[in-house]
Amino acid sequence: MGIALIWSIITVLVRWIFYKRRGAISYDSSDQTALYIRMLGDVRVRSQVGFEPERRGSHPYLGVDFRTLHSRAESAGSIPARRIRRLFSFQRHMLSSRLLRGAPHLNTLHILDEDYCGQAKCMLEKVGTWNFDIFLFDRLTNGNSLVFLTFHLLNQYGLIELFQLDMVKVRRFLVLVQEDYHNQNPYHNAVHAADVTQAMHCYLREPKLAQSLTSFDILLGLLAAATHDLDHPGVNQPFLIKTNHYLAALYRNTSVLENHHWRSAVGLLRETDLFSHLPTEDSLGIERQLGSLILATDISRQNEYLSRFRTHLDENSLCLGHSSHRHFSLQMALKCADICNPCRPWELSKQWSEKVTEEFFHQGDIEKKHKLEISPLCDSEANTIASVQIGFMTYVVEPLFAEWARFSDTRLSQTMLGHLGLNKASWSAMEPEASGSSEEGESEPTRATEEPSSRASSQGSQES
Repeated sequence: MGIALIWSIITVLVRWIFYKRRGAISYDSSDQTALYIRMLGDVRVRSQVGFEPERRGSHPYLGVDFRTLHSRAESAGSIPARRIRRLFSFQRHMLSSRLLRGAPHLNTLHILDEDYCGQAKCMLEKVGTWNFDIFLFDRLTNGNSLVFLTFHLLNQYGLIELFQLDMVKVRRFLVLVQEDYHNQNPYHNAVHAADVTQAMHCYLREPKLAQSLTSFDILLGLLAAATHDLDHPGVNQPFLIKTNHYLAALYRNTSVLENHHWRSAVGLLRETDLFSHLPTEDSLGIERQLGSLILATDISRQNEYLSRFRTHLDENSLCLGHSSHRHFSLQMALKCADICNPCRPWELSKQWSEKVTEEFFHQGDIEKKHKLEISPLCDSEANTIASVQIGFMTYVVEPLFAEWARFSDTRLSQTMLGHLGLNKASWSAMEPEASGSSEEGESEPTRATEEPSSRASSQGSQES
């Protein structure tokens, strides 16, 4: 009876929250993008207001519900894991609310997983280590890794106190951010966002950045890392474009996903009034710079950022005393954090490789089903996990992290390059054709260097 009562309360609260969310934000009528984003939050709302995607091209718009695209069927009679996590989260919220109000903890109903919370706190003491196991941390926090880790880092850097942020608003913002990730996605989910945020923290602690970045820079970096893939549908930009998806039309086929991630993050910032106590000019400035960081993760612009970064390093012209150069270094740090999985220890990197390839192949299956051209790397019959990872490491990851090591020649950089080399060797050992192609490479040296930029774009567009 106790659990049934709690679940009834949760159901009422969730319905109330979603009701409030659909009408909580008041935008200017000129801000059509923000208005559309609120409409995109619920397909029922879209149908009611009559917002239909523009139908163009040879392929009709596919009515794919991205909220259930990668979901698995629940076994009959089982309690969904997400429902259990919500129960734990609600209990924690009640406890933290009492503590924030200064009320004594008199409730005799103990949180069911207090031991796990204790282990999670122990892990947070080592949050700056490169072998941080985000999968274990996510299990210990019952699927709330993004909320716990980001809140911990904001507090550890003293940003909550420095910027006079309301702790309740901060927590609500982070909870909404985590909820807006599609955890049915094998790869682009809240755990990935938490992993990127942890990597960003590691980079922010590197001497060259730690000595130059301001508290404002750090705040932007952490928020951008936490929201950089917000509301990711689990398919890539080419898929949205060739199916005439409304997001592709909205953002004119340019950085479609990244623009959506940014605008979604802005919507949550305004919804929670996280920066409402700041002057309007300052809060708008935060939104703009947040967008600049998130848009930099568009992998199709990899060569543009990499060439600029390489030029700065060649000419020794990167001056972190200038705010624009600090911002550019943050962009490069976020780009590295976003695709750092191949630079993690093998036991972590391998899991990420399997998850991202599963997401690719699922997209390929959808494209086959609807008789669309199969996107590169998404055909499970023509690709393997090993082949996908070897190409991605060679044409995207290695060039980026080689330049990052020039910029920040530290033990961490050498550790990442070391893991990258070992992981690539491990995948190569699993790919029978790798040894044969390397022998052919001696007689065909041009194959290794043929159009590396186009290869990088093709490989990398899948990761974004």
